[in-house]
Amino acid sequence: MRSLISPRLLLREWEDKDADFVLDMYSRDEVVRFLGARPQVLHDHDEALGRLASWRERQDEKHAVWAVQDRRTGRLLGTVFLVRLLASGEPMQTAAETEVGWHLHPDAWGNGYATEAATAVLSYAARSGISPVFAVTYPENAASQAVCRRLGMTHVGQTDRYYNMTCELFTTKSGSVKSGS
Repeated sequence: MRSLISPRLLLREWEDKDADFVLDMYSRDEVVRFLGARPQVLHDHDEALGRLASWRERQDEKHAVWAVQDRRTGRLLGTVFLVRLLASGEPMQTAAETEVGWHLHPDAWGNGYATEAATAVLSYAARSGISPVFAVTYPENAASQAVCRRLGMTHVGQTDRYYNMTCELFTTKSGSVKSGS
């Protein structure tokens, strides 16, 4: 997996030594409340290592889950990813479409890091020939929807095609998908 650099950020591979940060971030209700059909906080170090392992399983030659790190201080700030969406169903299956997403530690909120990290990932996607790229959010997740708009993504509408839930769908190409199920 290649690292990406933006003006303030280093996007790098997650390492097992980062598990304490992953546990701290994903043990917070305010971070996980908009993640998946049944949001669940992490409870211990083993669960954090399991999360890191699950991210590695979703990676391939073009798709990755990066740690977001402040270039100046070295402090971890969150996660940004470019992965295949998971199609609704039991069990969920990998979809053909690619998703960009981000999760930041609350201490990093409000500084433009999500937009900056996702911009670097979308540039990487374009260089890698991945188009369109989608983003999905909970209908009530106004903060992530604002990031999508700052990224220049187009709101397509609601869909229940992914993650066994109804979500707002955004895309990097207008008119490329229909919003229904």
